[in-house]
Amino acid sequence: MIVGAGPSGAVTAKRLVEAGFRVAVVEQGDWPDYSKARANFPDYELTLDRHWPWNPNRDVEGHGFEFDDSASTLTPLMWNGVGGSALVWAAQWQRNLPSDFRVRTLDGVADDWQLTYEDLEPFYVRVERDFGVSGLAGDPMFPAGDGPPMPPVPIREHGRRIAKAHNELGWHWWPGTNAIASRHYEHANLKACTQRAACMRGCPERAKSSPDITHWPQSLAKGVTLILRAQVRRVLMSSQGLAEGVMYTDEHGVDRSVRGDVVVLAANGIGTPRLLLLSADARHPDGLANGSGQVGRRLMMHPLGQVIGVWDDPVGTTHGVHGQQLHSLEFYETDESRGFVRGAKWGLLPSSGPLTQTRSYPWGSENAIWGPGFQDALRGRLGHSAWWAIICEDLPEDHNRVSLHTEKRDRFGDPLASIEYKTSDNSDRMLEFHLDRAVESMQAAGARQAIRGSWIKESAFHHLGTAVMGADPATSVVDGWGRAHEVPNLFIFDGSVWPTSAGMNPTATIAALALRNTEAMIAARSGQVTAS
Repeated sequence: MIVGAGPSGAVTAKRLVEAGFRVAVVEQGDWPDYSKARANFPDYELTLDRHWPWNPNRDVEGHGFEFDDSASTLTPLMWNGVGGSALVWAAQWQRNLPSDFRVRTLDGVADDWQLTYEDLEPFYVRVERDFGVSGLAGDPMFPAGDGPPMPPVPIREHGRRIAKAHNELGWHWWPGTNAIASRHYEHANLKACTQRAACMRGCPERAKSSPDITHWPQSLAKGVTLILRAQVRRVLMSSQGLAEGVMYTDEHGVDRSVRGDVVVLAANGIGTPRLLLLSADARHPDGLANGSGQVGRRLMMHPLGQVIGVWDDPVGTTHGVHGQQLHSLEFYETDESRGFVRGAKWGLLPSSGPLTQTRSYPWGSENAIWGPGFQDALRGRLGHSAWWAIICEDLPEDHNRVSLHTEKRDRFGDPLASIEYKTSDNSDRMLEFHLDRAVESMQAAGARQAIRGSWIKESAFHHLGTAVMGADPATSVVDGWGRAHEVPNLFIFDGSVWPTSAGMNPTATIAALALRNTEAMIAARSGQVTAS
């Protein structure tokens, strides 16, 4: 019994049904409607939030769960449905570096993971094949090993200029790794990308990897039961303290239940802790699997910054992927002389269409595009600009958390998720440093303007750490294999279990970890305790 049909739930269901298990998955959303994927129409930017809303509070279809983020400096963004938030991601596919698993050992902060890069590496290779990832092996920042199954996407003029500048600066760069097909890829049902530079909200060509395309057709053909438009509201528990299924409310408002010998939560770093807290009972008065008090705590959301380069001549940003042309990890590892620990990853993106341009240069800033000279300013930036997206590692702090709201309720009468989050001083210093270096990168590449942004409130696509893994049940929620310490047949396979956030886009590691832990579950099946 799996809750959630996004990347971790899809990986888990596919592997379990291949191993002969009977599998049921409950998903609160529906199948994506690709007739509303408008990247090949002029109204693309006008219809993004209508058809592919990032914020569940603005989901007109009503498939998402509401939350209250009034006490947060960042807004959690996600998409609810078959395929999960991979329907609205940029598809930047990044493995964690070896140091990301050993932050406590190397830098004396946070906690080490219960596994290493070497433990996860073979599972990275497998999920990259299943998701249809494009890229190039040999990046000197990573250990040697197999690379993605497809070649990287083409590097266009803005990427070539940045690459040349980094060569001259002596800074790292490498062709971008993306879950975007650079050629037809039958294994994952993907078609070749047509390079529209409009990847974020539904891909009409079906070239961008998302589990509704890459995983679910195969899993359904093998017999997985997928229950849609169903809001899971409680994990059901037996009198012996074991999980025995979930209770959900269907699209007609009818309460139903589905039973399972093993329950796997794959509802993301907001949905999973909320569900655990909603499942409190006499045996678990503070929430299911929450004897440590860590359920919902240590929320990490990756502050995001941007630096926009503007060139006098066209630099090829009307086409490409969005997506990343290339990435840089030059300043990823800790250097204490910078005044902070850990680092950030940069991904180079095209600057998109006219409406996005107006949002990238907000009213009131010195580089605002509105007002006198608007048309000339817009003309000078369309096709002439690109930006570094900077993902900062976010260290865990107990006061950043997901809890149940004391007053506000959803349409079923359950407390909303309350998001309390403040970017740390370490993150603020890190972001300032990286913005300054990214300005230098753009200037070295010949940009006539290098416009320095800051963190963006509506940017938190990554929700990590709210059901942390660890060896000690007194300080963690699950063990290193995703099994809840207090409920031996309850597993968590999404990003909630991360002890640290790394500075990478997390889907590659979420998927690889889900596959690793599913394989361990299969291997231990004969000894698994169940309620039946």
